[in-house]
Amino acid sequence: MGGGTDASRMHFHLPPFSRQHAVSNPESAPPPRSRLSLAILTVIGLLLVAGLLALGTWQVKRLSWKLDLVARVEERVHAAPVLPPSRSGWADISAARDEYRRVRARGRFLNEETLVYAATELGAGYWVMTPLALDDGTTVLVNRGFVPADKREASTRPQGRVEGDTEVTGLMRMDEPEDSLLRSNKPQEERWYSRDVGAIAMARGLSDVAPYFIDADATPNPGGLPVGGLTRVVFSNNHLVYAVTWYCLAAMSAAMLVFFWRSAGRDNRGAS
Repeated sequence: MGGGTDASRMHFHLPPFSRQHAVSNPESAPPPRSRLSLAILTVIGLLLVAGLLALGTWQVKRLSWKLDLVARVEERVHAAPVLPPSRSGWADISAARDEYRRVRARGRFLNEETLVYAATELGAGYWVMTPLALDDGTTVLVNRGFVPADKREASTRPQGRVEGDTEVTGLMRMDEPEDSLLRSNKPQEERWYSRDVGAIAMARGLSDVAPYFIDADATPNPGGLPVGGLTRVVFSNNHLVYAVTWYCLAAMSAAMLVFFWRSAGRDNRGAS
């Protein structure tokens, strides 16, 4: 019993020099970063910061371009109407220079409608695309406006049929070729999802058709339908947000790089 009591009172202590040796042993400390690894990581960090700054600057330039584009389009929309481009000028038409230009055309509606599915502020329905035969023998498609689904058939809105010479004022719009990512047009079934001028002209057997169409303005049509003037002139402009994001990421990357340099300097000083 006595031996057991003595054994329970025994304590083991590390020598003081052993604990000091465990703390100060150079072999247990992390090795200092090599100059080569520091140089490589520094170059990578600087390239990252430079790339982010370049992206931010590019977005600032894009912002300037977008603001200029919006200003030019606004000027076109509110300008006095001009004659639409004739056949001789079709090859020179471009969206950057001509889209949303306010135009005025005189001719005779062929009253052969093509209805294109539409979702507007007035609800779901159709755009009424009607060929307008011009005096020079060419034809331009006119989006006369919107009709609700229950007014799809022309017989339900007979007053909207315009005979004889007429004048149309509206905004010049570019062709909308079928997008394979969306639902496909089915001319044989009279199911249209895009205002594809070429496809509509082919389906209707039209020739000498302008490569653009006209969105009619809000001038009321007889009987109130179709409803024109629903063109939405809207441009997404997120370039400022993108620029701020890239610049913030550049600042954060630069701060991390500075922290890395200071940390590496402390490690190297401690190792020496």
